[in-house]
Amino acid sequence: MLKDVKENSKSKSKESAETVDQMIDRLTAKAHDALCAMDNFTQEQVDHIVHQMSIAALDQHMALAKAAFKETGRGVMEDKAVKNMYASEEIWHSIKHDKTVGIIKDDHERQLITVAEPLGILAGVTPVTNPTSTTIFKSLIAVKTRNPIIFAFHPQAQQSSVMAAKVVRDAAIAAGAPEGVIQWIETPSLEATTALMNHPMVASVLATGGPGMVKAAYSTGKPALGVGPGNGPAYIEKTANIKRAVYDIVLSKTFDNGMVCASENSAVIDHEIYDDVKKEMQDRGVFFIKKSDEKALADTMFKPEGGVKGPIPGMSAQKIADLAGIKVPAGTKVLAAEITGVGPKFPLSQEKLCPMISVYKATSQENAFKLCDDLLHFGGLGHTASLHTMDDALATKFGIAMKASRVLINTPSAIGGIGNLYNEMVPSLTLGTGSWGKNSVSHNVSSFDLLNIKTIAKRRNNMQWIKLPRVYFEKTSVRYLDDMPGIKRVFLVTDPAMVELGYIDTVLNELKRQPNGIEYSLFSDVEPDPTTDTVNRGVAQMRMFKPDTIVALGGGSAMDAAKNMWLFYEDPEASFFGAKQKFLDIRKRAYKFNKPHKAQFVAIPTTSGTGSEVTPFAVITDSKTHVKYPLADYALTPDVAIVDSQFIETVPKKTVAYSGLDVLTHAIESYVSNMASDYTRPWSLQAIKLVMDNLTNSYNGDITAREEMHNASTLAGMAFANAFLGIDHSIAHKLGGEFGLPHGLAIAITLPHVIRYNFKEPTKLSMWPKYDHFKADEDYAQIARYLGLPGTTNEELKEALVKKIIDLAHSVDVTLSLKANGVDKAHFDQAVDKLAELAFEDQCTTANPREPLVSELKQIMLDEYDGKNVEK
Repeated sequence: MLKDVKENSKSKSKESAETVDQMIDRLTAKAHDALCAMDNFTQEQVDHIVHQMSIAALDQHMALAKAAFKETGRGVMEDKAVKNMYASEEIWHSIKHDKTVGIIKDDHERQLITVAEPLGILAGVTPVTNPTSTTIFKSLIAVKTRNPIIFAFHPQAQQSSVMAAKVVRDAAIAAGAPEGVIQWIETPSLEATTALMNHPMVASVLATGGPGMVKAAYSTGKPALGVGPGNGPAYIEKTANIKRAVYDIVLSKTFDNGMVCASENSAVIDHEIYDDVKKEMQDRGVFFIKKSDEKALADTMFKPEGGVKGPIPGMSAQKIADLAGIKVPAGTKVLAAEITGVGPKFPLSQEKLCPMISVYKATSQENAFKLCDDLLHFGGLGHTASLHTMDDALATKFGIAMKASRVLINTPSAIGGIGNLYNEMVPSLTLGTGSWGKNSVSHNVSSFDLLNIKTIAKRRNNMQWIKLPRVYFEKTSVRYLDDMPGIKRVFLVTDPAMVELGYIDTVLNELKRQPNGIEYSLFSDVEPDPTTDTVNRGVAQMRMFKPDTIVALGGGSAMDAAKNMWLFYEDPEASFFGAKQKFLDIRKRAYKFNKPHKAQFVAIPTTSGTGSEVTPFAVITDSKTHVKYPLADYALTPDVAIVDSQFIETVPKKTVAYSGLDVLTHAIESYVSNMASDYTRPWSLQAIKLVMDNLTNSYNGDITAREEMHNASTLAGMAFANAFLGIDHSIAHKLGGEFGLPHGLAIAITLPHVIRYNFKEPTKLSMWPKYDHFKADEDYAQIARYLGLPGTTNEELKEALVKKIIDLAHSVDVTLSLKANGVDKAHFDQAVDKLAELAFEDQCTTANPREPLVSELKQIMLDEYDGKNVEK
């Protein structure tokens, strides 16, 4: 003791000779030295130090409780001893396995390393209500996270708080901690506390105290962890275990004379059990005051402007009654007042911090919820509410309804709120109240709140995949329908030409060979570039028929229409607005398509162009805006693709030309896509070669060439289904929709310009993890080499490729300009700005190897109008 007196005397002498600012500078400088010293501590060193602090505090828990009670005159000494044990034992048990030093997690699969660092120097502000236990608690979680802490103790609890700080400080230093790890302001003052909290070397403030102090902590301009006031209601619902509920509330209200901020301030009791609860409360030492004594009690306890008077927190029920002039029986544990309202006109409805409780009779469950909500709004938002019930569903309902960060069920609030003893909540003596209570956190504060968490994120390629339907090919492979399983009710989607050509009969003949027969419904009204109106008509017919199998027979339009019908048949709640939205990663898209479960989908292409039979894409035109939207989701991938060349032998020459150039573009764009992979590029190259070798002959009627083009179409579809496309399709989608151009024609006109654009060093770089450098120039050159085109440099090879494409288009009588294909100049000039923006928004843009600017897309379109440097 003599040593402590001399030390205090010496400290006071030093402080008297220095200003407050100098004193805070001295403390923070020493704390900074401690912070640096702990920088290289291991987790084992830290845990050893904190463990020794915990044991030391536990050893002195009784002495500290006696000192706190003697100094403050508040509460119950024996309960303070329990609080000290809780702050030592329960807190240590909770944090002892927490990783708080260096690498705390290494996720090899995701290539993420998580590193814990201290916040820095902490300012610890402690209350008069729980001085020693709060000091122990904050010291343990601070040192556990290698944060030096400087305390500003409550003036009315200075000496007992210093005593607690010395116990844990000395234990920490003895275990290897640096000297400045735990310090405090020797002579407390508002000026000193304010200077500490606002000091530039203080990283964060741990504030427990009155609303003014907590608000000041949050006003420092640095991270603060403070608590808000509590005015917690306890609802005793009619199914409650009455004896247990009353026992818990009396226990909670008398624990340290009600100074834990989570304790019950009001009891709301269902009218059905009100009398029984009241009698049980009286039997347990709760004294219900007379109505005529309410004003005297309120005047004794509360300030006129609101808020409990300074001496009241922690005062016994007997003493409060004596001050109010109310006679109570000996042994009275808790004072109770039966009141009917909440708010300033009912002062006994506010936070009390003593063994006094307001009691309400609820006329209904709704009324009880309303009273509890009103009480929380009267000074207790975000803190704690409790419910006593045997109805688990009601417990959940109550928890959802209350604006309280802690909703405690069948628990004494004061002890349940701090966590761990009656429940599995994090143990703490700093209870956050969230934004409701003007706090930064809504949970029980612990060591995890005192860390800076660094993430070391290593580059990794996104997981890639190949998803395809079952593909059947060769002439007459449609016979697979004879014994395909799961077919009973078939919905066929096609266009009028397929009916006229007899192709629908070919398909039906095979379906009718099913062993058990089939029923079918035919939708044959698909137009070129199908619209949402067409899809809606098909969906209505589909819902009436309820198919288990959908067969799409036709070109891209029939496939697109059927896929959209499938989507909205499977999910009546699906949103076209959501489905048309763009995405960066198909697996993470904001709008999710539900996985089909009602019907399987069979795609039988009758043109060699879209590749839709193997892709997760479907293009649809909005009937209202006439804008084409490519929908994309793997839910749109057919289950079966039948690539049967008998269906393309009579395709008109113009369709052969347009669709063939579309295949070529699919293959080229998927090859240079930023999502291309070793799995997709071989399909792209083979498709390119097949088109170059066979499109002209196919156009001229060669049946073998047409079969090769059919294969090329599916191969290209397999490639771009998994590597996606680029801005050629983005632009063509918008040109086709605006000017009524066939898709393949718009694609072909755009292709030479896009190749030349993508070949140049980009203005903006494309973003995709696997695409680690710009290489479109080399990719185009590689295609040219594969085709055996002349050239020694990438530039020469690119131009040879462009010339080959132009020659191919001319060989099938396609002129590569918008002007030559009937696009009106005035209409074009009026629409081009809007079309450039729409093209940028198109889903295909994201996989382009060069990220375009809207102005660059516009320039491409301008060049396309006259066929600049393409058509001479």
